[in-house]
This record gives sequence, structure tokens and C-alpha cells, in this order.
Amino acid sequence: MDITNVLVANRGEIARRVFATCRRMGIATTAVYSDADAAAPHVAEADSAIRLPGNTPGETYLRGELIIEAALAAGADAIHPGYGFLSENAEFAKAVLAAGLTWIGPPVTAIEQMGSKVESKKMMDAAGVPVLAELDPAEVTAEMLPVLIKASSGGGGRGMRVVRDLADLHEQLEGARREAESAFGDPTVFCERYLETGRHIEVQVMADTRGTVWAVGERECSIQRRHQKVVEEAPSPLVEKIDGMRARLFEAAKLATEAIGYEGAGTVEFLADEKGDFFFLEMNTRLQVEHPVTEQVTGLDLVRLQLQVAAGRPLPATQPGMRGHSIEVRLYAEDPAHDWQPQSGTVHKLEIPGTTGEFTVLTEPGVRLDTGVVDGSVVGVHYDPMLSKVISFAETRDEAAHLLASALQRAKIHGLVTNRDLLVRVLRHPAFLAGDTDTAFFTTHGLDVLSAPLASESAEALSIIAAALADAAANRRAARVGFGLPSGWRNLPSQPQSKSYESRVTGKHEVRYTLTRAGLRVEGHPGLELLEATPDSVTLQVSGEHGPVRRRFQVARYGDLVAVDSPLGPVTVRRLPRFEDPADQVAEGSLLAPMPGSVIRLGAELGGRVEKGQPILWLEAMKMEHTITAPAAGVLTELTVTAGQQVEVGAVLAVVQPEDNQE
Repeated sequence: MDITNVLVANRGEIARRVFATCRRMGIATTAVYSDADAAAPHVAEADSAIRLPGNTPGETYLRGELIIEAALAAGADAIHPGYGFLSENAEFAKAVLAAGLTWIGPPVTAIEQMGSKVESKKMMDAAGVPVLAELDPAEVTAEMLPVLIKASSGGGGRGMRVVRDLADLHEQLEGARREAESAFGDPTVFCERYLETGRHIEVQVMADTRGTVWAVGERECSIQRRHQKVVEEAPSPLVEKIDGMRARLFEAAKLATEAIGYEGAGTVEFLADEKGDFFFLEMNTRLQVEHPVTEQVTGLDLVRLQLQVAAGRPLPATQPGMRGHSIEVRLYAEDPAHDWQPQSGTVHKLEIPGTTGEFTVLTEPGVRLDTGVVDGSVVGVHYDPMLSKVISFAETRDEAAHLLASALQRAKIHGLVTNRDLLVRVLRHPAFLAGDTDTAFFTTHGLDVLSAPLASESAEALSIIAAALADAAANRRAARVGFGLPSGWRNLPSQPQSKSYESRVTGKHEVRYTLTRAGLRVEGHPGLELLEATPDSVTLQVSGEHGPVRRRFQVARYGDLVAVDSPLGPVTVRRLPRFEDPADQVAEGSLLAPMPGSVIRLGAELGGRVEKGQPILWLEAMKMEHTITAPAAGVLTELTVTAGQQVEVGAVLAVVQPEDNQE
């Protein structure tokens, strides 16, 4: 049977990824989109697109009946679910088949068997695959701690909580159930023993309808935040160094795949220790976010194989081996230094230098970009904050790490706070380069150290001087007066020019400088020589202990936001007005919304005393719950929101008057 038109029941990067392969195969494409995604790149790239009214996943991408209607309306004959949303929903797969459409995924029975993580573990245990015992939340005792709460349906860190104190179990269970319901439409959760450190190893499997099963290769995804993967690579450094481990992993993965009569692409996930022992975690009955690293080291297009298997074709006679090394990082719109707060707003620019391919397998060492956003894209609050996946491919692991770190450091990412600096520091960390990674990597090596800005304080100061000089050049270009002379020009000495900026990291900066016949003078920075200044570029010569060094800075402006890029590291600041509007000031102790979202519930009463770190309220945004806590011990003197209320970023939610400031 031929597939002629594929609807992707998803959005963003994965929709674009599937469309790319469809175009290469001459297959027509259909997109679905929420109102929030109306201007998204995946919509513009599809041959046809159908609107799903609403914004939230529950109104749109989780409405299976609307998606099937869209496929029929567009003339699509197959549905690819991507990952997340309905990708592992057996009822949706049944409905797709009942509508006479081709389901680009495994058999419904396989989804059902693996859809319950509780039941799947029992089945894997019976098949001879090593497992961690499942615990009934009602029977967890203090002796069993710590335990990990997991959503029975879905993955991606949603509905996952670590509990180390029995008193917290009930609250964490309820929070996990709410997240699971919001993300997957199923609030069922369970517990298992939590291993503080471990290696997350997974095996990519591919099976056709003729009984052929491939264990395509393994990936290591040990570096995680909130139980969601951040850095993934193939092959695994742990597996590489332990004799026989790969063969045992592949055998266990094949046993799991054959036990459920699997077809198509899937991933069998294991938790391993440093000795090479491993335990079954779950099987994802879909394509994984991190599939590009496997594509890079095998040369396979996994989406192409998915389409061919769904059309009833056999896998190729020969399974490819592995070559080289590939590392993928997930670029998120989030602030790791502030409890991984997700960010929303406009992506003014996303430019990764050295990119040699998008959504395609590289045949030579280079950098691949799989992204769901382009310049001007708006990141909202309804979906996951992942912007892009940046993937390197090289002959060796060290080369792949250095290549990827360099590309990320030199990237122009303007408009939103991201985890870029963290990713670069991880890729260059001695422990990572030595292959010493586990699920506690951020705790072991210090999140504060790893999330520190790439630009040092002195580099930031130089970048802000460059911003001021570029702004001055822009002003001169825009406002020439009289005889063609720049505005503000003097032929006699005058007072220094002054421009002020605010950095998220180091606060306010005032740049006071004078441009004279003798050159540039910047207060507090002797030895600077201005070689060139345009609105977009500034070149300075900086005198140092070993002589002068020329530094070039590229400057971009978006309203009052100024982005400065240089080899010293990226710096973003906000230009401050000469006179501050009193109306823009907020009271001391104000708790501001870090992102747009919905207030789920309140944790303190107006007029009551609160302790430092005590939850004041909970926000739901980007499919996750975020706790807003008291910055200091004191009294809750203002509470401006109620449960269920939508708030915008920067809105004052509450005011805590600190103890040492009360009369």
C-alpha cells in the first residue's frame, strides 16, 4: 500500500522533521495547528493545514477526533503522531485505523501493553528482561525512600517527582497526577525505587511486519533536568568501555520488542550502573526526541523507515553498523540559574554558525539543526519550551563535543533567556569529556557553576561599552544636523556622554565615555582604543598585561533589548531610559510572575506570616507546575490573584513585607 499524504498530529520541530522526510520521498504533507501556532513554521511548510480551535493541548493537539476529521478533510491517508500528545495513546491509534487511515506507529496492542508502565514491567519481567520493582504509592514506607513518582502514561519528565520525606508523599502524588492529566489526559501514577545516580541508556529498535527486529544502536541520555533529557549521545561512553554490555543490552531490547509483537520505530529504556548492570524502565512506542544521534551514527533516516514499515515494506536486508560519534543538546527557552524557569516571548534571531544540514543525516563531520522556530517566532506558555535540537557529528567523541560547544558559543540567540551557556559548560566539562556522566550530573558538579554566563564580568563590561558605542553610532547616523555633522558634535572638550544598561546577571551599568581628537576615553577602563564603531559592529583594542588585543563585537537591537555577540561570550542587556517612570517601580518584596500562566492554587493567606522559601502559590505554564515562594520571612501584605486566574509575565502576584522591614 502506498502512502501519498501524511498528516502529522503534532507541532513544532517534530512536525517539521517528518515533513522534511516526506518531501524527500515525494509524499504530500498536512499540518494541524492551534490558534497559538497559527504563524508557526510547521504550518507554513505543509501542503495543507487545518485549524484546531483553541490554544491549550486539551483543546487542540489532544483532541483525537478533531485530528482525524482534519486528515479526512485534507485528503490525507496516513497519520504520524510525532512524540508527546497522542503518540502513545492506543485509543487514538484505534480511531485512526477505524477511519480507514494508515497509522504510522506500532500495533494498537503493543501501545496498550506498553502504555501502562505498571503492566509493562510485569510483562518485561516475564519475558526475562531485568526490571526495577513497582511500588504501590499507598504502601510506601519511610524505609523505601527515596522513591520516584512516575506517570503511567507518557514521559518527558511530566508527572515525575522524587520523594525523600514521607510527609511530602501525598502532596507530590497530587502534583504528579495533575501534571500527568494535563500532559497526557491520564492521571495514573506509580512509584519505584529511586537510584540517586545512574546511567540512562536506551536502545533504538526497528521492526517490520515480517518479523525482522533490529537493535539499531544505543544512546546515552544521563544528563537530565527534572527527569527530562538535556544532552544525548550515541554511542554510549559507558557501553563503549564495558566488554559485552552492548550485546546484553541489544538482546534485552530485542526480547522486549518481540514479546509484544512490535512493529515500527521504538525505544527500550534502561537504567544502568557503572558496573554495566541495567534495569528496564519503559518502552516508548514512538519516535524519540533524541533519534537524530542514532541517525547520524548509522546513516539511517528513521522517519523514512517508519513510513516504509507502515506501508508494509520489509526492512533492508542488511542492518548498518555504527560510525563516528554524535551528540545532541536540547536548546530550551528557560533559565537554569533560576529553577529552570521557562521563558516566553519572541525569538528575534536564531542563527547557529557552521550548520551543514537541517533535518537530514550528515555524511561528513558538522552540525545539524532540527528546530521548531525561526527568526520572529513567538514562544508561548501552552507547550514545551524547547526551541531546537543542535546535533554534532564527528569521527570521535571529543571532536563532536568541541564542535558542538563552539557552534553554541558562537550562536546568535536573541530575544529569550536560554540554557545555551549551561550546554556549552557541560560539553566542555572535564567529567563530561571523560565520559563520567550520570543522572546526578548537575547536582554533582554544581548547577550554579554550570549555569554561570559564558562571558566573565570583565567581558560583560567590554560588551556593554560596545553596546553604548554602537548605540551612539546609530544615533549619529539617524540625526545629522547642520553641515552634515553628527548630532551632539563638539569641537571643544565637553562632559562625558552617558548611557545606562541593565544586565540580568550583574545589575545596572553606566557607561561614561568621551570621544576626542585623542581617541576614546571610558571612565574606569583606561587603555581602550576605538578602532571602528557602526550601529551593528564595534572593534576595540584592549591593552593587557601582554600587550594590546583587538576585539570585535556584533550588536543587535530590538526595542530596548541589546544583544552583543563576541568570542568572549554572548551578553544581553536592556537599555535604560534617562529618567525612570515612578509608575514602573514595584514595592520591595513583590513577587512577580516569571512567565505567563494560570494560578492553580494558593499556599498562604493574606495577612499571615510566611517563612523564607514557603510556597505562596503555584503557576501552571508550559505543561509544568512552578512554585512561587516567599523571598524572605515576613508577612504576606498583598495577594493580588486568585486560583484559576491567568497572569502575564511581570505581573505582581503578591507582596511579602520582610521581618526586618516591619514597623
